Amino acid sequence: MSNGDQEKRFPNQRQEQPGMEGKMVPPPDSGEKEYKGCGKLAGKAAIITGGDSGIGRAVAIAFAREGADVAISYLKEEEDARHTREAVEQAGVRCLCFRGDVGEEPFCRATVETAAGEFGRLDILVNNAAEQHYAEKLEDITAEQLERTFRTNIFAYFYMAKAALKYMREGGRIINTTSVTAYKGNPVLIDYSSTKGAIVAFTRSLALSLAQREILVNAVAPGPIWTPLIPASFPGEKVEKFGENVPLNRAGQPSEVAHSYVFLASEGASYMTGQVLHPNGGTIVGA
Repeated sequence: MSNGDQEKRFPNQRQEQPGMEGKMVPPPDSGEKEYKGCGKLAGKAAIITGGDSGIGRAVAIAFAREGADVAISYLKEEEDARHTREAVEQAGVRCLCFRGDVGEEPFCRATVETAAGEFGRLDILVNNAAEQHYAEKLEDITAEQLERTFRTNIFAYFYMAKAALKYMREGGRIINTTSVTAYKGNPVLIDYSSTKGAIVAFTRSLALSLAQREILVNAVAPGPIWTPLIPASFPGEKVEKFGENVPLNRAGQPSEVAHSYVFLASEGASYMTGQVLHPNGGTIVGA
């Protein structure tokens, strides 16, 4: 789907958590038809959490077409993961899939160890897996939900990075997915927005910590992007208007965000660390 062809309104729809890309109407654009690589990541190996769908899938496809072997993790969305694996392998590179909960450190450690062993190296870690839950007011957020959101959205980033550093060498890249909500907040995504703010601080702090090792740590803060999180989180009437409150007056597609990750993983970003890119449809936020 090209940007010009994208509908500004989405049909009323609702899914159960964590959401399936294969059930979305219209399907998101992951760049399968349009993305053409030019070898920017040739010979590299990457791990992408939440790589089965949404932004993670688009990044996996882009990395593959730039020449990188790719490992993805996913919670339980088998069909989405299979689709991503097929798209990655069509680019002529290897793809590994790991099913499990990134909120559990043993799974993160095993994923990294297995992927690095199979690929013989690890150059790029993309921390991307996330969950969000719509809540009209703070009192609706249970202790269980709060802990679950933090485990998936920020604990996992610590776990994956900690495991990855055993294998990363000079020039390695860690790219974290934060959100525009880290900068402007969201009244119905209070716990989610809080984790995204934590990711910004984690990115900046880890970048400083790893600077002497020349491992670069950056982040991407997407605005409203059409991914499974949307119909799995919001009431149907909210989905219909998703993305209308940004200057470009539309939601973005995962394919439009993937380029930011390719840049941060490539030599073009060799003098960047501790920074955040903002593909958000024109919302002006603090850096």
